[in-house]
Amino acid sequence: MVDQGRELNGVVDGEDLVEADDDLDDVDDAVDDADEEDDGEDLSSLEEEGEVAADYIEGLLDIADLDGDIDMDVEGDRAVVSVVGATLDELVGDDGEVLEALQELTRLAVHRKTGARARLMLDVGGFRARRRSELAELGRSVAEEVSRTGEPKKLRAMSPFERKIIHDAVALAGLRSESEGEEPNRRVVVFPAG
Repeated sequence: MVDQGRELNGVVDGEDLVEADDDLDDVDDAVDDADEEDDGEDLSSLEEEGEVAADYIEGLLDIADLDGDIDMDVEGDRAVVSVVGATLDELVGDDGEVLEALQELTRLAVHRKTGARARLMLDVGGFRARRRSELAELGRSVAEEVSRTGEPKKLRAMSPFERKIIHDAVALAGLRSESEGEEPNRRVVVFPAG
């Protein structure tokens, strides 16, 4: 701070500049120390997303008075938070609608805390894992049908998660697929090869 007795006509005494410079050095040292501590923790941004998401979900479970254990993992380029427990069907809802909403809320909570857009995936009671398997099989069977008949096939409306799995299964079968329509009625159309 500048002592008013040392300031004359808007000019600051040199001694005050030295004190201010020393204060800035102290701030720089504190920032450097904090950066070194962060490096020591060695948490990737995906692991941080997972931890923030897990804390958020744990808070929701407490509020709803639901039991569940939380597992965190990183799969590829996204954090995956899974809630496992005996009575979690109400957190999944019909066709995973409640789960989709919870995932979006969790992504918003992570974004608010980290400032970064989160791509994390939330699973409850293994719903997404089972659904992934079912959809991959559906994609394979539709691809076989389209190959056999030579006619395009339009599937029912699906979430982005579900459409991605279908697209991947169709691509593995050597066929082409596209999404058409507007949310929430966006659907996959599978086309014959060629």
